Amino acid sequence: MVNAKSIKLVITDIDGVWTDGGMYYTAEGDFMKRFSVKDGWGVSFLHRAGIPVAILTGENTLIVQQRAEKLKIDYCFLGVQDKVAKAEALCAELGISLAEVAFIGDDLNDLPLLKRVGFSASPVNTPEYVKREVDYVTTTHGGYGAFREFVEKLLTDMGLLDNLIRGFLAEE
Repeated sequence: MVNAKSIKLVITDIDGVWTDGGMYYTAEGDFMKRFSVKDGWGVSFLHRAGIPVAILTGENTLIVQQRAEKLKIDYCFLGVQDKVAKAEALCAELGISLAEVAFIGDDLNDLPLLKRVGFSASPVNTPEYVKREVDYVTTTHGGYGAFREFVEKLLTDMGLLDNLIRGFLAEE
């Protein structure tokens, strides 16, 4: 169970978490990524809970930046080679520690950060050697709402999800 006061930042990888890990190219050479709108709700829940969201991805594409802007994600770092160093720098800026961070990632380049944060997760379609190292493995595949499931698990453990859902329903 995650302590409600312990998580002050959620960090997410993109490819393999928010996307299915595929890279789509058209005959004209255009590059596309497929995102699930379900994951956007995870960002909305975190914003309502007052928990900032950060993207740390090794990819450097305008597509990810545009998705982050659309969802009003607090921090978006593209082309990150050392995710631990970038996360530590962001934590220092925010005056928190890695123990107060939840992170979801899916591959080898995410392992060092997954091992250092307070709460870690990966999608179910992640390699076994990554899944063995995390606190939570989603039942949902990356690109199909795994980030939202991770957020809902985190907020449930923090005792916040039910009130957030009631808040959304009260607005209708």
